[in-house]
Amino acid sequence: MDATTAPRIRPATAEDLAAVAAVYAHHVEHGVATFDLEAPGTAWWAAKLADLDSAGWPFLVAEDDGELLGFAYLAPWRIKPAYRQTVEDTIYLAPGRTGRGTGRVLLGELLARGRVAGVRQVIAVITDSGDPASLELHGRFGFVEAGRLRAVGFKHGRWLDTLLVQADLTGPAPA
Repeated sequence: MDATTAPRIRPATAEDLAAVAAVYAHHVEHGVATFDLEAPGTAWWAAKLADLDSAGWPFLVAEDDGELLGFAYLAPWRIKPAYRQTVEDTIYLAPGRTGRGTGRVLLGELLARGRVAGVRQVIAVITDSGDPASLELHGRFGFVEAGRLRAVGFKHGRWLDTLLVQADLTGPAPA
């Protein structure tokens, strides 16, 4: 993806939430990247956006010519105060947007904004579905495997593992 085709990355707004909900609903219904079995509606996403905004965590969207291509956000890893500088990343792309560099641009900007917000550690929980795309994307940004949780989710008729991968944002950003 070159500079002329790169999507615009910007903070999510209330006007984006119907499209965010639709992208997420696609993954709930057709994939295993999320273990949700029912997709939350726009009101739930509005509350999520408000919570993240009030805490100072980024919630970003990627768009091109007004079309939402994907979204990503950082949220607390755990609610206990000692974890306050450790977050979990979430990233979802619209159907048909994988393999075009959108995820790379979106995750790169998300991590850059996380550094500015004082994040030290980022955890990603990745379903081990046999598709390496998310693991490879995170690997490009310095995430390393931190553990595996075996058969912790049951969706679409099968038991699924999750991989925990972690990036340390205290050093220089990967090139």
